[in-house]
Amino acid sequence: MGLMDAIFGNASEMDANSLQKEYGIILCEGERIERAYKLIRDKWVFTNKRLIIQDIQGITGKKKEYMSIPYRSIERFSIETAGTFDMDSEMKIWVRGCAEPLEQNFGKNSDILEIQKVLAQYVL
Repeated sequence: MGLMDAIFGNASEMDANSLQKEYGIILCEGERIERAYKLIRDKWVFTNKRLIIQDIQGITGKKKEYMSIPYRSIERFSIETAGTFDMDSEMKIWVRGCAEPLEQNFGKNSDILEIQKVLAQYVL
């Protein structure tokens, strides 16, 4: 993750294969990680079955919350690509039963179109 991405609150891509072992304990049989992004300590993990948002809490980071959002619960989503002066990309996901969307900014080096492709593959 780039220092500037961290300062501006932008998520950057992680190696999905390296997370497979870390997340293996919570993944279902046949579930695999497609894409993963890190924002300082928190992570957004896209599997072939759901979106997992990991919120690391506390000073030591031992306390972790995992929000699991099955793709069937996603009603719609939007992406906004980076521009010349606006150097981050943005994604919004509306989940059934929630009035406000989940929002995440991604650094200019993150391929927001590839994230959209993963979501489209499993949501549509």
